[in-house]
Amino acid sequence: MQESHAGSTDEARPEGGCQPLAVFWDMDGTLIDSEPYWHQAEMDLAREHGGDWNADMGWQVSGRPLPKVAKLMRDRGLGVPEDQIPDLLIDGVIALEAHHMPWIDGVRDILAGLVAAGIPSILVTTSPRRMAQAVVAKAPEGAFADYVCGDDGLAQKPDPAPYLHAASLLDINSPAQMTSCLAFEDTLTGITSAVASGATTVAYTGANPVDTSSGPQFASINSYVGVTLDDLSALIARRLGRSESSAA
Repeated sequence: MQESHAGSTDEARPEGGCQPLAVFWDMDGTLIDSEPYWHQAEMDLAREHGGDWNADMGWQVSGRPLPKVAKLMRDRGLGVPEDQIPDLLIDGVIALEAHHMPWIDGVRDILAGLVAAGIPSILVTTSPRRMAQAVVAKAPEGAFADYVCGDDGLAQKPDPAPYLHAASLLDINSPAQMTSCLAFEDTLTGITSAVASGATTVAYTGANPVDTSSGPQFASINSYVGVTLDDLSALIARRLGRSESSAA
C-alpha cells in the first residue's frame, strides 16, 4: 500500500477521462474533526450516570453504529437504559457543534473544487440524518448531491451497503464505475465498507490516533491542504492503471 500525502501524487498526473465520477465522504473524523466531540459526550454521560469510560475507549469504537456503542457503554456500567444512550450522545455532540463546526483544514476547498468541476459528492455516515443535515447545511453551496445516514435502514459499515446505495443514487451501478469513484474514510470500519463496495478508497489519517495505515485502502492521506482535483484524478488514473496491468 502506497502512502499518499497532500501534494505527493505529482508522480502520477491524471490522464483524460480519469476524473472521479463521484466522491463519497464519511463524516466524523473525515470531513469534520468531531470525534473528540463524541468522546467528550460519552465521557460526560459516564460522569453523570456512572460507568467506566475514557477517550481511549471512545477511539476504539470510532465508526461503529451508535447502538453498538451504547451496548458497550452499558456493559461498562453506564446507568442509562441502552435505548436512550444514542439520543443522549447525539444531543451532546449537537450542542458542541452548535458552538463550532470543526471542519478539517482544506476539506471545504476540495468540496468547492468538486462543485466547480461538476463532480457530485455524497455524504455516507453512520450518524443519524439530523446530524448529517446540519453538516450539509454548513458545507459549500451545492457540495452534496445527497446523503446516506445510519438511520436509513441499510446494513451498516463495515458492510458495503451504504456506499453501494450512495452510488445508486447517482445511477452508478457497475464495478467498473465504482473503481472511478473515490471514497474518503478514517476508521478501519469505514475503510472496510468502502473497499468492499469497490470504490477507490482513501484513508484520511490526520485526525484518528488509531493507526489505519496498513488497512485495505488504496491510498492514505494525512492532510487535505493543497489537494487539488488533479491530485484526486491521479489516484483514479493510478488505480485504473493497476487494474489494467492486472488484467493483462
